[in-house]
Amino acid sequence: MRNKRDVRRIAILGGGPSALFIFKRLVESGHQDFSVDIYEKSAELGCGMPYGHDGAADEHVTNVSGNEIPELPNDMADWVKKVPKDTLDKYHLDAGKFNDYKVLPRLLFGQYLCDQFKNLLHQAKENGLNTQVYYNTSVLDIIDLPDEQQVEVRTHKGAETYDHVIVCTGHLWPKKHEGQVTGWFDSPYPPEKIALKADYPVAVRGASLTAIDAIRTLGRHNGHFEKDENGRLHFYPESPGFKIVMHSRNGLLPAVRFHLEDSHLGKDTVLSPERIAANREANEGFLSLDYVFEENFKKGIREHDPACYDEIKDMNMEAFVDHMMTKREARDPFELLKDEYAEAERSIKTHQSVYWKEMLAILSFAMNYPAKYFSAEDYQRIYKTLMPLISVVIAFVPQSSAETLMAMHEAGCLEMKVVDQDEEPEPGEQGGADYAGVHYQLFVDCIGQPHISFEDIPFEGLKAVGTPARLGFRNKPDEYLTVPGLAINDRFQLLDAYGALNERIYIMAVPFIGGYNPDYSGLDFSEAASKLVLDGLLNKAMSA
Repeated sequence: MRNKRDVRRIAILGGGPSALFIFKRLVESGHQDFSVDIYEKSAELGCGMPYGHDGAADEHVTNVSGNEIPELPNDMADWVKKVPKDTLDKYHLDAGKFNDYKVLPRLLFGQYLCDQFKNLLHQAKENGLNTQVYYNTSVLDIIDLPDEQQVEVRTHKGAETYDHVIVCTGHLWPKKHEGQVTGWFDSPYPPEKIALKADYPVAVRGASLTAIDAIRTLGRHNGHFEKDENGRLHFYPESPGFKIVMHSRNGLLPAVRFHLEDSHLGKDTVLSPERIAANREANEGFLSLDYVFEENFKKGIREHDPACYDEIKDMNMEAFVDHMMTKREARDPFELLKDEYAEAERSIKTHQSVYWKEMLAILSFAMNYPAKYFSAEDYQRIYKTLMPLISVVIAFVPQSSAETLMAMHEAGCLEMKVVDQDEEPEPGEQGGADYAGVHYQLFVDCIGQPHISFEDIPFEGLKAVGTPARLGFRNKPDEYLTVPGLAINDRFQLLDAYGALNERIYIMAVPFIGGYNPDYSGLDFSEAASKLVLDGLLNKAMSA
């Protein structure tokens, strides 16, 4: 057993938004009995993959506005006023007209997050929190040392041991054929790799935010956009052969961002531990998905939109999803996009929410944390029934992205193709992909961040002490469903095969915990998770 020390050493692995929020919690905790080392593979802290050059280019914009992001040292609208004019001109921004209801270009938002991290580092120094940042340092493995009650972090520069490690390594895009098959990309990131000229049809797999990223990049490099005297955007391709074909299993485009009455999506609506425990006790140890649907969705609809509630009050989850999906699937996706764009414009101008969509986003957030208590049957219902609707409705596509899609479609350069559930793209003999009976010279897989299976987690040390996430079947008490990633508890602490928590290792890297957190939600997820992690750290510190 190691001797107790006055100062506990904490390593934060990764320096993106998740690390930003956990570091903010540590700085603001007032505790000086921690020292913090931060490992970041790039030269910047704060932006992470989505808001840096690994995940964005000049054409990409955020899908969250200033009033929707968790509190940070500087208000975003105030920060924009201090940005140099040449930078604002590059992005066609007017600081005098910018406010917290507007969105920023992703790279500029990344600069904002980087500045927030710098401010927190300054606060840490003032507060006496000893902090060391290791830039350009990739983590190779994480080795638990239970006899010493330590964790070893191995990098290409050496190894260090810590009392606690918080894994915030962020997005991970596995490569399957990219680099081996010409014209095949397993993701559109970094965007510069698909900044290509194409005088032929391009296949994009998927139709949500990741696909829109690829479409914006390909559009920018294969034509130009102009607004007419009425402010309507038009696209003019450079080549008559250029066209993007989105391949979708449901033939739906994501919904356009609108005004949110609750800009932080119901953080206060997450079921309390007491209510979860009571419901589990009444349901053979499982949390009922139907209970969560009633409490975190239908009750909000009843309060905010009585007319909608009257329409759906007798529907269970399956009936509601079928009702809404049937409405959407009956429409041409681009015509529906136009209507939802107009609806969103009215919502923003009048500051009136589209309540059923907002409540669906709240449901998504609220069911995420207790998802580990669902039965395997309910988990399968989530993925088969609920997630296809949630993924479409709460994407919150920015207005400018919707305008891009409409302009390219009207120019004949963007179309949607519905594919069967079991239809998969295959590498072409001469490169590219064969997909849905067509050969494409260029293929971009845009189905979004995959949930990483336990076997594919890149840290062997984690797998050695962790265990695959799994859920029990209610109707088959001796059977389990293995779900993606690692098993963790409510404080994001790693669990072993016997369900015992590891007080030294916390997992905030969302690709590694997708089984127990099926719909993580960006900055809100990071901020809320950071509080639970800090609770674990402080309890450990106080009990030592």
